[in-house]
Amino acid sequence: MRRTAAVWAGKATGALARISRLGGGTTLPGDVARAIDPDVLRKMSRDLKHGAIVITGTNGKTTTARLISWLLEGAGHSVVSNRAGANLIFGATAAALEKAGANGKLKVDWGVFEIDEASLERAVDEIQPRAAIVLNLFRDQLDRYGELETIAKRIEAALKRLPADSRAVLNADDPRVAEIGLNLDRPPLWFGLDDTSVATRELPHAADARTCPRCGASLVFDAVYVGHDGVYRCPNGDFARPVPDLAATHIDLNGFESLAMGVSGVRIELPLGGLYNCYNALAAFAAGDALGLDPAFIAERLRTFRAAFGRQERLEAQGRRLNLVLSKNPAGFNETLRTAVDLAGGRNFLIGLNDRRADGTDVSWIWDVDFERLRGRAQVVVPAGNRADDLAVRLKYAGLTAPIATPPEPDPALALDALIRATPEGETAHVLCTYTAMLDLRAELVRRGWAKPYWET
Repeated sequence: MRRTAAVWAGKATGALARISRLGGGTTLPGDVARAIDPDVLRKMSRDLKHGAIVITGTNGKTTTARLISWLLEGAGHSVVSNRAGANLIFGATAAALEKAGANGKLKVDWGVFEIDEASLERAVDEIQPRAAIVLNLFRDQLDRYGELETIAKRIEAALKRLPADSRAVLNADDPRVAEIGLNLDRPPLWFGLDDTSVATRELPHAADARTCPRCGASLVFDAVYVGHDGVYRCPNGDFARPVPDLAATHIDLNGFESLAMGVSGVRIELPLGGLYNCYNALAAFAAGDALGLDPAFIAERLRTFRAAFGRQERLEAQGRRLNLVLSKNPAGFNETLRTAVDLAGGRNFLIGLNDRRADGTDVSWIWDVDFERLRGRAQVVVPAGNRADDLAVRLKYAGLTAPIATPPEPDPALALDALIRATPEGETAHVLCTYTAMLDLRAELVRRGWAKPYWET
């Protein structure tokens, strides 16, 4: 009775939130249900026919979770997932509630949940997943998480509590993630990139993992892919990148439009761009492989994938194409800039910076973003968000001056108007935003009829 009451209260809360247009009902229903029955997610997770997969890490959780759901649904399975990106335990609970029946039970094959790094221990305890994927660990929201070593220890503790029949799937290219995996009692499934043609040899100045976790010596990087992810070794022989069980080779990148790579004898083609999405696609392939999906099926299914809202979401606006890309920390922002400028030839930009709790209240990290990459390449840059003034100062120091950078515009509607005016008809404008800045911009796009509400995507 308690569980049923919790489910009905949560479902009613979600419906009310959507009807009143106060939100998508992605978190509050979980709060309400858990207040009535704190074990409601644990109970619903036991109903999953085949079990669950959880995905954590700093960047790429939403896309990877969506990729895995896409694979499982293509194989004929029903899936429950927190698709809107509400990745705290309340968001996972709300997603499960939405799929629950009138009796409070879940009649679903799989659960696929993206989980906030700091919430992984609780998620493992309640969901008891069959697989746990760790994508990467980059500096992000230091006011919430602390330094990387702190969050790495929490993730390690969570993985050590996985059920006996569960598998950890880890990114071998990230030194902090590798350190976690090498400390586990059971060997994980390692994945990584193996194509130096898309790598550099030097770490970016904002790289976070530079030293050997065993002896403290500076790591030697033979290849650098994204941030500090690459091929590394300790000069004293104390630590090195694990050999990937699954490796991506022969990588081709086509701006934000597409990517292709070879994995396990098949060619993966994905309608998403950027080297960082090679990791997301490879993680999804690794999950599918671990669950017994045929590699040829995985490759064919991924060709028809559609991006999540705000993650390379493409929209039309008064004859201009808008490309929305979530960019929320130095490593992620540097990669989206690299893709937008160097691979996609972007010239028109709106950059949104907020400092709300979901973004992190400390925005000093913008000084570690290589905005200098825009100098001499951008035609217009619109600083937006409630910290637009701080962003404008950073852009000035990057050498971007009028008429390249318009005055900062905190109001989403006015910022969008400025971008449309400055972008020639027929061209693409790249909208790079932190999380809540992206939500603010999307809300304005929805109001104008240019996009659907995020809970409908």
